[in-house]
Amino acid sequence: MTRALMIQGTGSNVGKSVLVAGLCRAALRRGLSVAPFKPQNMSNNAAVTADGGEIGRAQALQARACGRDLHSDMNPVLLKPETDTGAQVVVQGRARGALNARDFGARKRDLMPAVLDSFTRLARSADLVLVEGAGSPAEVNLRAGDIANMGFARAACVPVVLIGDIDRGGVIAQIVGTQAVLDPADAAMIRGFAINKFRGEPRLFDEGYRFIAQRTGWPGLGVVPWFDAAARLPAEDAVDMGGPARHDGFHIVCPMLSRIANFDDLDPLKLEPGVRLRMIPPGQPLPADADLVILPGTKSTRGDLAFLRAQGWDVDIAAHVRRGGHVLGLCGGYQMLGQRILDPEGLEGPAGATDGLGLLDIETVMQPDKTLTRVAAIHAETGAAFSGYEIHIGATEGPDRARPFAHVAGVPEGAVSMDGRVAGSYLHGLFSEDGFRRAWLARLGVAAGAQGYDAAIDDTLDALAAHLERHMDLDTLFAAAAPV
Repeated sequence: MTRALMIQGTGSNVGKSVLVAGLCRAALRRGLSVAPFKPQNMSNNAAVTADGGEIGRAQALQARACGRDLHSDMNPVLLKPETDTGAQVVVQGRARGALNARDFGARKRDLMPAVLDSFTRLARSADLVLVEGAGSPAEVNLRAGDIANMGFARAACVPVVLIGDIDRGGVIAQIVGTQAVLDPADAAMIRGFAINKFRGEPRLFDEGYRFIAQRTGWPGLGVVPWFDAAARLPAEDAVDMGGPARHDGFHIVCPMLSRIANFDDLDPLKLEPGVRLRMIPPGQPLPADADLVILPGTKSTRGDLAFLRAQGWDVDIAAHVRRGGHVLGLCGGYQMLGQRILDPEGLEGPAGATDGLGLLDIETVMQPDKTLTRVAAIHAETGAAFSGYEIHIGATEGPDRARPFAHVAGVPEGAVSMDGRVAGSYLHGLFSEDGFRRAWLARLGVAAGAQGYDAAIDDTLDALAAHLERHMDLDTLFAAAAPV
């Protein structure tokens, strides 16, 4: 019989996604067939699934930790922010239009049948389903119609473990306060708590740990020390894109667009010893010593092109090209490099057209049909093979397409400028392929490291699972999972 357990947090960014990935790998190492599930996620960092849908990148990492291929049932509701108050709503892998925050709040209860349908179907394929909550159950103002936390837990009869983040401070109040504001029936779903991101000597928190257990009546399941290697895992949230600063190596810079999407494309480059990758936040110029500028994907190409210009980054990119620097545009970044972007139906905002950066002789027309597909490709210049995926709207044509970035099933894809220093492609995930990444870096004069990217991620997941085994009572935690 399949069992399930839900991991909820006292707030956003307390480490739920990484913890669930580690628990997935720990369960797999115990011989269990395990699957990840998140009823509702909000992220522009998505992955294409085997059934031709899309899910949040965190669930893609968790599926990898489980040794499973991706399926849209793992994240049945995905919200992809397009503006400060609106988002595209993806249900069971397919876009269902856009809603502003107020309308979504009123209609989210209508999505519960789809959530439970996906959960039931997924549960048939596993011994254990590990469910990740979103935000916090303490946001009681959002409880009506909730599908992300206690609303789902009670509808599916899935018990909960609550995670607090001691690194941000006030963890006693986080956990005790959560119990204080919860409806008693919601609080009764919680089977225990754990403390995450502890720095220093964990025994120094013994008294606080006992206080939480005594005050709440919930058993403590462990104090998890800070796991430095988590920085090697793909991040889902833009706030996690940083990392330790480096001062040498081939200098790649990427502007942090307001609706940046699928930025995990850059993770394999971040781990290369010969590369210095920097994410440039708004308000800062692009460094003049950059060797390569990468324009990333975005959920709103025309909107983020205006944002890019507002930062003065268009001027920086033009100066970079005049100095002989290289530019690579991926997906929305590829569209920005062209002459014009046309959106006659207003698919990403007001209908109209926007002049591009003019670095490639191409033009993009936004179209309602969304491309969601996995691909196998050959890099046109080096002949290196790689796998990747497309996730975009819009069709791009123009003279520079005569010099493709790659070939997919023999069909030209992307575009390259006449001098070869500016290139664009719709293909995501390309740098995860070791052979391609090494060949692509070699043409830029950079020697790649010895360890493969996939091997590094799997090693990190194994290390994370071992870390949780040492510092959490996983026997009790897994035993708390209930039949579904």
